[in-house]
Order: sequence, then C-alpha cells, then structure tokens
Amino acid sequence: MVQATAELKVGRRRWVILGLGLAAQTASCTFLYGIPFLVPRMRVSEGLTLAEAGTVVSAPSIGLLCTLIAWGAAADRFGERVIMALGLGASGLLLLVASTGGHSLTTLFVLFLLAGACTASVNASSGRVVMGWFSAAERGVAMGIRQTAQPLGVGLAALGLPPLAEHHGFRAAMLMPACFAVVVALLAAWLVRDPPRPEKPAGAEKPASPYRGPTLWRLHGASALLVVPQFAVSAFAPVYLVTAQHWSPLSAGWFLAAVQALGALGRLASGYWSDRVGSRLRPMRQLAFASSAVLLLVAFGDATWPWLAALALVLAAVITVADNGLGFTASAELAGIAWAGRAMGAQNTAQNVAAALTPPLLGLAIGDSRYALAFCLAAIFPALAIGLTPVRAEALARERAR
Repeated sequence: MVQATAELKVGRRRWVILGLGLAAQTASCTFLYGIPFLVPRMRVSEGLTLAEAGTVVSAPSIGLLCTLIAWGAAADRFGERVIMALGLGASGLLLLVASTGGHSLTTLFVLFLLAGACTASVNASSGRVVMGWFSAAERGVAMGIRQTAQPLGVGLAALGLPPLAEHHGFRAAMLMPACFAVVVALLAAWLVRDPPRPEKPAGAEKPASPYRGPTLWRLHGASALLVVPQFAVSAFAPVYLVTAQHWSPLSAGWFLAAVQALGALGRLASGYWSDRVGSRLRPMRQLAFASSAVLLLVAFGDATWPWLAALALVLAAVITVADNGLGFTASAELAGIAWAGRAMGAQNTAQNVAAALTPPLLGLAIGDSRYALAFCLAAIFPALAIGLTPVRAEALARERAR
C-alpha cells in the first residue's frame, strides 16, 4: 500500500514537472521569437532604421548560441532544477531592466544579448528533467509535449505583444515575456525536482565522452540538415502566399497560424510513433524522406497549380517540424545521463546555426520570384539527412542497454 501511494505521487509529480518544463520553454520562446513582433513599434518609438532594429532583434539568438553547450554542461553537473530556475529568472530580470528607462541602442543590444544567453539554460535543463522522469517507452510523447513550446510561445507572442506595444509602447510590452519568465522560474524553483540519478560505484571512472565516436556527430549533422526545410517553409511561406499566390496578408497570417497548430500536433504524433516502434531515428529518417518529397511537391505546385502548392505547404509545415523532438531525445539517450545536457546543448546549437543561415541563403536563390527553385534546393538537405541519420548505431546502443 505504501509503495503504491509512493508510485502514485511520483506519477503525478512527473506530469507537473513536464508541465513546468513546457512552461519554461514556452516562456523562453515567447521572448526569443516574440521580439520581431515589436520591430514596427520599436522603429517608431526609438527612431531606428530597419538595419538597427534587425541588429537588436538578433541579439537574443546570438546570446543563445554562445551558451547552449555551457548551460547543458552545468545541468549535467549541478542538476536541472537550479539551472532552469536560475537562467530563466535571470533572463526575466534582464528583460524587466530593458522595459524600463530610456536605454541607448547599445544598452538594449547588450541586455537582449545577456537575456538570450541566460534563457538558453532552459533548452537542456527542461529536456534533461523530462528525460529523467519518463521511461524510454513514454519519453517520445513527453518530449513531443515539451517541443510544442515553440508554437505556443510564438502564438502567445503574436497575440500579446503587438497590441501591448500599440497601446503602451514597445518597452512596456517587454513586461509580458519578462513577468512570464520570472513567474515560471519561481514555480520551477519551488516545484521541479531533479530526477533520481544512478549511484556511481566507489572509485568508478568518469564516463568517457560519447563524442569520441561518430554517432552523435552524425545525429547533430542530420538534425541540422532537417532544420533547413523547416525554416524554408516558416520564413518564406508568408511572403510566397502574398506575392506569388496573391493572398491578403491577413488571410496568409490566419492560414499559417492554423498550420502552426497542426505542426504542434505533428510533433506529438511523431513522439508517440517513436515510442511505439522503440526507435527515435527510424521515424526521423522516414520523416527526412517525407520532407524532401513534400518540398518537391511545393515546387511542382508553384510551377503548375496554385492550389496544389497551398495544400503542399500545409503538409510541409507539419512534416518538416515533426522530427525536431526525435533528434533532441535521441541525442540525450545516445549520450547517456552523464552527458545528456551537453549533447542536447550541442544539438540545439547545430540546429540554431542552420536556422540562422537558411533564410538569407535561400533568399539569394529566390531573388524576385524563383520560389520553385528555392524549394527544390531546400529538398536536397533532408535527402542528405536520410543517409546521415545513424539508425544502425541507435539499434546497437539499445541492444547493449538490454
């Protein structure tokens, strides 16, 4: 009876912890992906050129990229709870400072840079705590739930930041992600519990680096390649629908908002799929094939029937994001508990570099109207990921773990 009660408490606690991990990642995404929504009001109130506003907007991503692996190492060393609460709370406080006073452009850039660097703590720590509290048979769904944070964060930012900026100014609008981050950080410090870690035998050596072999390098490379179709769709679908398909901006916005929700469901479905088949990387490889095929379908539709291109964009928006949680989960599982935080930090770093490079490089290919060419080029990257995904290495690792 006592054991059953204890198991029930653990079962409830892990779902609370998953909810807080999701909330922490959502708060981080509301800030990281919400800043661009403030650009119009920022330019008016601060008298910035588009280039200056773009520089300020890029600061959080630069800070994030510089610290992802370091925060992952800290989570490995000190535990998930303290790292999640510390980094997210510091990010929220920095945004509170940014929302007050008449800061110069340089000061705003530095504050956003530091806030981005601090909020990077959430990526590895929230993923690591979910990995620790859920078994391998449930981890795909749990990580899929956590991965819905990005569309949730973007949606919250899109709904909340523009009207706040319009009525109260760009700086006051920053109070929304700032308060969100501080509140979730306090809840994490109060309610999150680090998962139990296996005890090390006396005199045991430190686990060897999993990066001595090629498996994680291949996985990070394949995941980076699979980010290209995702950002090809998210970056260029709005302008494509307006300029090439002649949709109104409002119609395109509502269409893409609905597709974003479908993308979140796609991440959950792929996580469930991976749990059922007992593999993260077999579904990831199949999704890489599907991503390449659907981008070619978009290009074909652009060259033939507009309705086909719009339908293919819906499929592409779902398929190209569905693999995201699989690679993230597989990185932690293949690295092992001692290296999971660093592996997830490296995974996110590779993906963010690819995400940053995709829009400008594909923009050069598009020029004024060459969308079909750009989507064909984007289809090459997931095709390359098919062979790079280390499916056999994952199967061997699972066999050794049994």
